[in-house]
Amino acid sequence: MKLLFLACLSPKTGNHTTADRIRSHIESAGHTCELRDVAEFQSPAEVANLVCQHPPFEGALAIHLYRAGRLLMGKRSFLPFGVIFGGTDINEDVKVEQKRVVMEQVLRKARFAVAFTDKMKKEAELFLIDPVFTVELEAVVSRTAGVFLAQERSQQELHAAMKKCFAVVNSSNSEGMSAAILEAMDLGVPVLARDIPGNAAVVQHDFTGLLYASPQEFVHQSQRLLSDHELRERVVNNGKRYVEEHHSLKHERETYQQLVDVLQ
Repeated sequence: MKLLFLACLSPKTGNHTTADRIRSHIESAGHTCELRDVAEFQSPAEVANLVCQHPPFEGALAIHLYRAGRLLMGKRSFLPFGVIFGGTDINEDVKVEQKRVVMEQVLRKARFAVAFTDKMKKEAELFLIDPVFTVELEAVVSRTAGVFLAQERSQQELHAAMKKCFAVVNSSNSEGMSAAILEAMDLGVPVLARDIPGNAAVVQHDFTGLLYASPQEFVHQSQRLLSDHELRERVVNNGKRYVEEHHSLKHERETYQQLVDVLQ
């Protein structure tokens, strides 16, 4: 089966890594999967022109209901497709009426939808069934002592850096499923994460990692991790076990291969 896979493919990002991994799962089952960046297309009509080329595509996948899914909703669109929630679509885009309407249409037409966590699934059921931020972040970092803003890293470079760190911190205000958190857990690095729904869905406080809700609490939890070796060992062991049991590549590969069969 020849599949078109649409995703946001900014270099060295979690979205890109996730898309590459899913494509690998699909191709290992004998399918052809062409991964394309949503930035290449301005409208559903352009995607429709692509899928009609010879040999034609027989199905499609999209990560992010609005950014990618809407490109499969043109009048000439006829491909069976499945969607994968990206996180931002559920956490932010649903707040914009125009985007939410499009997402609802995409979801109704999709053969299947994948949510990375139960929390994300529940929020999707409830609510459907960026350059400016970068400038702001750089300005804050330039005024903050002891903080270094690193450029993007390849996955191999990132993992090497993680292994040398005492802990990995996720300070996001909005998350779907943080690949960085799961990667840290798998690498045996403790996780400190802001207590938001997306993070709390994968980080169980004091068991698989540590959660904080304020700067003061972040300092407190960091000090605990520095001084309590038993705590550090516990969250590292439990975090690695959690990833193995709930986010194994083998199970993920089998699931996506089964979902692609739905498109045939």
